Amino acid sequence: MGGLAKGQARALATLATRRLALVADASAFTAEALRLSQKLAGIEMDVLRLQLEIGRAGASIQLVRDLHDVEQSATVASEAYMSSEERIAAIESEIAEVDRALAKATSGSNGEEP
Repeated sequence: MGGLAKGQARALATLATRRLALVADASAFTAEALRLSQKLAGIEMDVLRLQLEIGRAGASIQLVRDLHDVEQSATVASEAYMSSEERIAAIESEIAEVDRALAKATSGSNGEEP
Protein backbone atom coordinates (compact mmCIF):
# COMPACT_ATOMS: atom_id res chain seq x y z
CA MET A 1 0.00 0.00 0.00
CA GLY A 2 1.53 3.30 -1.07
CA GLY A 3 1.72 6.47 0.96
CA LEU A 4 -1.23 7.99 -0.87
CA ALA A 5 -3.41 4.94 -0.24
CA LYS A 6 -2.42 4.87 3.45
CA GLY A 7 -3.19 8.56 3.73
CA GLN A 8 -6.57 8.07 2.08
CA ALA A 9 -7.33 5.11 4.36
CA ARG A 10 -6.38 7.23 7.38
CA ALA A 11 -8.60 10.07 6.15
CA LEU A 12 -11.53 7.68 5.64
CA ALA A 13 -11.00 6.21 9.10
CA THR A 14 -10.94 9.71 10.59
CA LEU A 15 -14.17 10.63 8.80
CA ALA A 16 -15.85 7.39 9.84
CA THR A 17 -14.76 7.89 13.45
CA ARG A 18 -16.06 11.46 13.37
CA ARG A 19 -19.38 10.28 11.96
CA LEU A 20 -19.75 7.62 14.67
CA ALA A 21 -19.02 10.21 17.36
CA LEU A 22 -21.58 12.59 15.88
CA VAL A 23 -24.22 9.86 15.67
CA ALA A 24 -23.54 9.00 19.33
CA ASP A 25 -23.92 12.68 20.25
CA ALA A 26 -27.16 12.93 18.27
CA SER A 27 -28.46 9.84 20.01
CA ALA A 28 -27.59 11.24 23.45
CA PHE A 29 -29.25 14.58 22.71
CA THR A 30 -32.30 12.78 21.27
CA ALA A 31 -32.60 10.75 24.48
CA GLU A 32 -32.29 13.96 26.50
CA ALA A 33 -34.94 15.66 24.36
CA LEU A 34 -37.27 12.70 24.91
CA ARG A 35 -36.66 12.81 28.66
CA LEU A 36 -37.35 16.55 28.70
CA SER A 37 -40.48 16.10 26.58
CA GLN A 38 -41.81 13.54 29.06
CA LYS A 39 -40.89 15.79 31.98
CA LEU A 40 -42.66 18.71 30.31
CA ALA A 41 -45.78 16.59 29.77
CA GLY A 42 -45.79 15.73 33.48
CA ILE A 43 -45.35 19.37 34.43
CA GLU A 44 -48.21 20.35 32.12
CA MET A 45 -50.40 17.82 33.91
CA ASP A 46 -49.45 19.49 37.21
CA VAL A 47 -50.39 22.89 35.76
CA LEU A 48 -53.79 21.54 34.71
CA ARG A 49 -54.32 19.89 38.09
CA LEU A 50 -53.50 23.11 39.94
CA GLN A 51 -55.69 25.19 37.62
CA LEU A 52 -58.58 22.80 38.24
CA GLU A 53 -57.97 22.93 41.97
CA ILE A 54 -57.92 26.74 41.91
CA GLY A 55 -61.15 26.72 39.89
CA ARG A 56 -62.76 24.29 42.32
CA ALA A 57 -61.48 25.54 45.69
CA GLY A 58 -60.53 29.11 44.93
CA ALA A 59 -57.16 30.77 44.57
CA SER A 60 -55.44 30.21 47.90
CA ILE A 61 -52.00 31.71 48.33
CA GLN A 62 -50.43 28.24 48.41
CA LEU A 63 -52.17 27.04 45.24
CA VAL A 64 -51.22 30.19 43.35
CA ARG A 65 -47.62 29.85 44.57
CA ASP A 66 -47.56 26.19 43.55
CA LEU A 67 -48.96 27.05 40.12
CA HIS A 68 -46.35 29.76 39.66
CA ASP A 69 -43.55 27.34 40.64
CA VAL A 70 -44.82 24.66 38.27
CA GLU A 71 -45.13 27.17 35.43
CA GLN A 72 -41.52 28.24 36.04
CA SER A 73 -40.46 24.59 35.90
CA ALA A 74 -42.32 24.25 32.61
CA THR A 75 -40.46 27.24 31.19
CA VAL A 76 -37.08 25.83 32.24
CA ALA A 77 -37.90 22.38 30.82
CA SER A 78 -39.20 23.89 27.59
CA GLU A 79 -36.04 25.97 27.12
CA ALA A 80 -33.86 22.93 27.79
CA TYR A 81 -35.91 20.92 25.29
CA MET A 82 -35.53 23.59 22.61
CA SER A 83 -31.78 23.74 23.28
CA SER A 84 -31.53 19.98 22.79
CA GLU A 85 -33.53 20.19 19.56
CA GLU A 86 -31.24 22.95 18.26
CA ARG A 87 -28.17 20.90 19.15
CA ILE A 88 -29.62 17.85 17.38
CA ALA A 89 -30.20 19.92 14.24
CA ALA A 90 -26.61 21.21 14.37
CA ILE A 91 -25.24 17.69 14.80
CA GLU A 92 -27.36 16.41 11.92
CA SER A 93 -25.89 19.16 9.77
CA GLU A 94 -22.38 18.09 10.78
CA ILE A 95 -23.25 14.47 9.95
CA ALA A 96 -24.40 15.56 6.49
CA GLU A 97 -21.08 17.36 5.96
CA VAL A 98 -19.14 14.26 6.99
CA ASP A 99 -21.33 12.12 4.71
CA ARG A 100 -20.55 14.43 1.79
CA ALA A 101 -16.84 14.23 2.58
CA LEU A 102 -17.05 10.42 2.78
CA ALA A 103 -18.92 10.27 -0.52
CA LYS A 104 -16.35 12.50 -2.16
CA ALA A 105 -13.44 10.50 -0.73
CA THR A 106 -14.88 7.16 -1.82
CA SER A 107 -16.13 8.20 -5.25
CA GLY A 108 -13.34 10.46 -6.37
CA SER A 109 -15.96 13.00 -7.40
CA ASN A 110 -17.46 16.07 -5.80
CA GLY A 111 -19.62 14.25 -3.29
CA GLU A 112 -21.80 12.23 -5.64
CA GLU A 113 -22.93 8.80 -4.62
CA PRO A 114 -20.16 6.18 -5.02
